[in-house]
Amino acid sequence: MKGDMTKGNPMSLIIKFFIPMFIGNLFQQLYNVVDSVVVGRFVGNEAFAAVGSCFLIMSFISSILIGLSIGVGTLFSQLFGAKEYDQLKKTISTSFIFIMAISLILSIFTVIFLDEILILFKLPVEILPYAKDYLLYIFIGLFFTGLYNICAYLLRSIGDSKSPLYFLMISSVINIVLDLLFVIKFNMATMGVGLATLIAQAVAGIFALVYTVKKMEFLEFRRKDLVFDRSCFKEVLNYSVLTAIQQSISSFGMMLVQGLVNTFGTMTIAAFAACSKVDEFANRPLQDLSNAFSTYTAQNKGAKDDERIKEGFKDVVKLIGIISIIITSLAFIFAPDLIAIFVKRESVEIIDIGVRYLRFVSIFYVLLGFIVMFYGFFRGLGEIKLSVILTIMSQAVRVLLAYGLASVGFGFSSIGIAVVVGWSISDVLGVFLYKKVMNKNEELLGEKAK
Repeated sequence: MKGDMTKGNPMSLIIKFFIPMFIGNLFQQLYNVVDSVVVGRFVGNEAFAAVGSCFLIMSFISSILIGLSIGVGTLFSQLFGAKEYDQLKKTISTSFIFIMAISLILSIFTVIFLDEILILFKLPVEILPYAKDYLLYIFIGLFFTGLYNICAYLLRSIGDSKSPLYFLMISSVINIVLDLLFVIKFNMATMGVGLATLIAQAVAGIFALVYTVKKMEFLEFRRKDLVFDRSCFKEVLNYSVLTAIQQSISSFGMMLVQGLVNTFGTMTIAAFAACSKVDEFANRPLQDLSNAFSTYTAQNKGAKDDERIKEGFKDVVKLIGIISIIITSLAFIFAPDLIAIFVKRESVEIIDIGVRYLRFVSIFYVLLGFIVMFYGFFRGLGEIKLSVILTIMSQAVRVLLAYGLASVGFGFSSIGIAVVVGWSISDVLGVFLYKKVMNKNEELLGEKAK
């Protein structure tokens, strides 16, 4: 069956699955990046700083929905790999109802408490109005964010990483056109880019839903199959909630770091916002490779083929090394030009601050690559608690060290140092947990053989 990753060359399968996912997620990132570029060049540095700061708030809220979708996507992959189609139908139906309900609740909650969220985040007064105008539409669109992600991860769980790419390509074009129209033509500033993003996300979500319904015809869904099954809801919760917690911890850690950055002034906020955008693009291939590896691991776990999982792990280590060298070289060499994409060339101070941070952190991208590889590996095996432990370790070290170094005079440099140390310690822990899990699996196989 097309999309089956339990047969064939592991590296070839992972690469073929990874490439469309990578391209698709680049388009997904264009939402906030284009918003930032448009307001940075046509509105001003305060508006750019606002949108950049809002990105982390958006990421934290969206990470809940994305985490839920990633989690159930892993469960879908395992059931698909095991060919348990009846259970897969019940799990899909239950997951859709659950995640769409959470999406609606989050949307309503964040719109009602928008002012309180902004106060909690401690944004500087001069960028507060821009942030509020932007986030209002982003929060209204959370329902469509949930809809797109549950559809996308369902499609990816059965080996289809191309279709979500097409939906994002269409919606990204819509977002770019509407950004320029609303900001330049109608002078709507951050309100305009927020509205453009809402419309684009709605298009992606609706298109994804229509296509997913058609794609699932092989399961022969009937009206009676569209139920909330309590018997499988517990397993859905185990996978989805833990993954959502993992994603939220990561985003919350970034928010705490952003809170520290906000104390360094508007110029530093703008520089860090630009660096964050570059970081997101640079790290995207590593994140997507991790997600591809997670699907591969989950399907082969369902098929009970540990040897293929080990083979895939070795191939992914090689791919991370190659990809890291490429993105590190590009980020280091073109750092000034990459920062200048988001701010005007005349903003010399912002570019200088950003270049120093980006060049330092980019040298260590390979460390991040191995962390996210462990995330995908443990998630695919169903050992999601281990992914959560790694995330807590990485973020705790990053936040505590950043605030500690800043308190003794390291200033903005504390952020970069803390990031790298957090990655390093998490990698060491990841190696230890990997060996522990593999030894446990080998012991279980030995007992079964007896």
